[in-house]
Amino acid sequence: MTVSSPTKYTLPGIRHSFDLTEEERMIQEMMREFAHSEVAPIAAEIDENHRFPTETWAKIVELGVPGIPFSEGLGGSNGGTLAYVLAVEELSRVCGSTGLTLAAHVSLGTYPIYAWGGEKLSSTYVPKLIAGDYMGAYGLTEPNAGSDAGGTLTTAVLQGGEYILNGRKCFCTNANHAGTFIVTAVTDRSAAAKGISAFVVPRDIPGFSLEKGEQKLGMRGSDWASLVFEDARIPRDHLLGPEGQGFATFMKTLEGGRVSIGALGLGIAQGAYDCALQYAKEREAFGKRLADQQAVGFKLANMAVEIEAARHLVYHAARLKDAGENYGTQASMAKLYSSEVAMRVTYDAIQIYGGYGYSREYPVERMWRDAKLCTIGEGTSEVQRIIISRSLLCK
Repeated sequence: MTVSSPTKYTLPGIRHSFDLTEEERMIQEMMREFAHSEVAPIAAEIDENHRFPTETWAKIVELGVPGIPFSEGLGGSNGGTLAYVLAVEELSRVCGSTGLTLAAHVSLGTYPIYAWGGEKLSSTYVPKLIAGDYMGAYGLTEPNAGSDAGGTLTTAVLQGGEYILNGRKCFCTNANHAGTFIVTAVTDRSAAAKGISAFVVPRDIPGFSLEKGEQKLGMRGSDWASLVFEDARIPRDHLLGPEGQGFATFMKTLEGGRVSIGALGLGIAQGAYDCALQYAKEREAFGKRLADQQAVGFKLANMAVEIEAARHLVYHAARLKDAGENYGTQASMAKLYSSEVAMRVTYDAIQIYGGYGYSREYPVERMWRDAKLCTIGEGTSEVQRIIISRSLLCK
């Protein structure tokens, strides 16, 4: 994409003035229209039935959305991180599950190959992931290693021209629809974190299987499963980056992923606010609109302030990444704040709806359930505070 002069835009419900290029604004408008016409109508149904919306994903691929942040030479559109973040945000305003599906595919399933796969792996897999030949997934979390990712137990032993993988991963988003998996495994137990390596694992290799994921509180339209490796054989040239650099690779991957989870939380919060604002304008109690009740008006004001602040943090982190600057701390700030804002806004949205908010007749209870994942995935809120505090104390 060519760089255009910035333009202004206005978001319904809150007045904003962010500098977006013409291309970014077009992507935002395209995704907003798509989200409301194609995603919103089935959001409640896929949640209720724990169903992955294959029909929606096919349309997202057709629009070229998975290729937004990647180079044109590999089939992308070179739109940048901020444009991609706008897409995640707009999808998440109406369906957190769909926003998460895109975020995991791009940030976790595709970006590591794009960044560290070298010419061979990148040219082999990235165009197929962008074109939607299959989805991408990322296997990091293990039954005994969640936030403590350095405690990885899955092993990879080099034998001739292959690595032999043994172990299991859990909570792997997009797993049942993925054709490639980024997986971390220990190649040198004596080297601690520096003994962890990363691999691109094709779906059809012998010794690799999937197990059904657990029933979820929210994000029920997003697929997940456990990965099982039993003497699974990975070609040696599918090592992602140098051996022993897997820990550093996934830490950088998670930095980018946190920007997208920030956008996910931001979108959920905006969607809940939109619903609550509209409901407060229409519903009457004690002889006047809910919106005219001071208690409700103050809740709406707090929502608007926090969403505005979250958007600044998320967009700033995205722009830092696009500029090639260090953005890890800002990504953690954006992810931490946006995810917790999503929890507060959805909670208050339910309160504004009252008994109807507690029912499944309205979307805010689903948004509240979806928002919770944002405080856990890509590093819990506690982990983000550790990262931020260390960056401050090390200055």
